[in-house]
Formats: sequence, C-alpha cells, structure tokens
Amino acid sequence: MTIQSFIPPQRTLMGPGPSDVNPRVLSALARPTVGHLDPTFIGMMDEVKSLLQYAFKTKNTYTMAISAPGSAGMEACFVNLLTPDDTVVVCRNGVFGARMIENVQRIGANVVVVDGTWGRAVDPQALEDTLKQTPQARFVAFVHAETSTGALSDAKVLCEIARKHNCLTIVDAVTSLGGVELNVDDWGIDAVYSGSQKCLSCVPGLSPVSFSEQAASVIKNRSSAVQSWFLDQSLVMEYWSGQGKRSYHHTAPVNSLYALHESLVVLQNEGLENSWQRHQTQHEKLATGLQSLGLDFIVPKNERLPQLNAVHIPQGIDDAKVRQFLLNEYNLEIGAGLGQFSGSAWRIGLMGYAARNENVLLCLAALKEALAQ
Repeated sequence: MTIQSFIPPQRTLMGPGPSDVNPRVLSALARPTVGHLDPTFIGMMDEVKSLLQYAFKTKNTYTMAISAPGSAGMEACFVNLLTPDDTVVVCRNGVFGARMIENVQRIGANVVVVDGTWGRAVDPQALEDTLKQTPQARFVAFVHAETSTGALSDAKVLCEIARKHNCLTIVDAVTSLGGVELNVDDWGIDAVYSGSQKCLSCVPGLSPVSFSEQAASVIKNRSSAVQSWFLDQSLVMEYWSGQGKRSYHHTAPVNSLYALHESLVVLQNEGLENSWQRHQTQHEKLATGLQSLGLDFIVPKNERLPQLNAVHIPQGIDDAKVRQFLLNEYNLEIGAGLGQFSGSAWRIGLMGYAARNENVLLCLAALKEALAQ
C-alpha cells in the first residue's frame, strides 16, 4: 500500500477548540524555517513576548510561550511553584479545575478543594470561607473560563480574596485570553497560562504563560529542583530572556512560533478591547438564535462565556447523530458535553476567527435542519 499526502477536509470549527485558524496565521506557518538561535528568530521571540504582554495586559518580564499545549502550561505553573510542603486551595467547578487538583496531588502537595456547581462561576464566598479555615494555604488556583461548562468566574474578585489571605494565584486562562477581559497586572494574577488554539486562532501546540515578580522569586529560590526538566522555568526563562542572546534549552517549534506571532499581530491590529466586544456581539446573536430553536443555556446569563456556549440537548434528540449530521452535511464541528455533561450538552465555540457573522448563521441554519430531522 502506498500512502498518499494527507489532505484534510475544510471544516468550520465551532467546538471547544481548536478554533478556526486565521488564513494569515496559516500563511505564516509556511515561511522559511530558520534556526531557533538565529538572530532574526531571537528578535521575533522578543516581539512575541511583547505581544503576549499586551494580550495578558501585563508588564511581567517572565512572559513567554511554552513549546507545548495549554496542559503543559498548567503543569509548568504547578511544578515550578509548588513543593510537597505547600498547601493549595483549588476551586473546582468543571473538568479543568479537577485537572488542577491532579497536578497538585502528583507533586505531593496538600490540596484543599472548593467544590462548586458545574455550569456556575466559582463562588467567591466559598473561597473566602475556605481560606479562613486554611491559614497554612500558600496558593489559590482556579479556572477563569471553564471550557467544560461555559462558565466565566470573576477572576478579579477571586484574586483579591487570595491576596487578602497572603496567597499567590495560579489561573487557567486557556479559553479566556483574547476573548474576554483578562487583566493580569491590575487583578494581581501571579501565574497564568493559556493556549494558542482558542481565542488567539493559532495552531494548537503552544502555551502562553506569565509569572509575576513574586512568582518568579518563588521559582528562583526553590530549595529543591523542579521535578520536570523540560518545564523548569528557571531554565526556560534563560532561553526567553537576555539582550539578543539566548542560552540553549530546547529546539523551539520555529514555524509554530511564526504562527503565534502572526495571531498576536492580528489581535493587536484589531485591538484587545475590540476583540472582547466582537466575541460578546457574536455570542448575543448566537444566543438569540439558539433560544429560538428551543435550546436552553446551561449557564446563567451573567456568568456565561461568550466564546463557549453550553446548551442542554433537548429531550429525545440523539447527541451523536446531530453532531455527525453537522459534520457530514455542513463540514461543521461543534463540541460534545464533557464530564458531568457528557451526552446531555453541546458546547458551541465562538473563538477568535470563528466569532463572525457567517459562522453564526451557518451554525444556526445547520442546527435547525438537524433538529428537524
């Protein structure tokens, strides 16, 4: 058997990620590969840092892109900051809060869980009450935008509570970066990670991260080595810093970083606040249409993520058949439910380049036809 070149179908991606990749970003991938220590590439890395600082709204020196997906960004934050002696309060209101807990457990640190309702934002009072009962806590971790449920938590308030109790914060912004307000410096976030494939509309495989000076100091002054060599930020920081000079750590994914650079240039050209507003506008159009089809949102209106719309599947409707119909007939992908919502919910993404009029209209028309059948 002779295997031929792989030519994927042209899909419209409106699931929980990856999102539709902007054509400008795809074009950037095809630019000539240079060495990862080439002076021109190092100059571009400096621009990526600057553009990520803009996207995160931070002046943190230690802002960079980890050469792996958002899950590696998550692990990097936990393994670099935590030791087995630490106590961490983790807010769990979906699948990705649960993954935070697993990271803490694998490190051998002590975890105290603030359990919340799936489909709801993290309850600030529950965090406050837990921290009052846990004076030994050093860190608070939570998901800003819970991709498994479509719930948006108030990161500003949660960080204020953590700071009041002398805790550093670790925040999952995988689905929020570029899509809703995220203000790392003003909100006092200490460690934050995201993914390239959501609202940045870049290819999967990179994880933007940022560490405050306090967090960086914790990493630099550890008494024991970070358990992951590859994700050890004391080493990676030396690769992403310096005046035009880098110490070798690993071979960076050169062309993927071209793509991230281009996606961040697109975001800068649009304007961060304009991007937030576009996601909200398209969400409102989609929400009106979904409700006219009899689809009810899982998340209350004031806690919804505009870029990830989770709806109940109507009684008697076959989840898999509808999604298969959309894929086969319209080349349209929406997401299945995850965790507690598996088989009972759809997750419809409006992320980055996907958050535009034609995608909303396509999704509503295709769903209407699928539900009728």
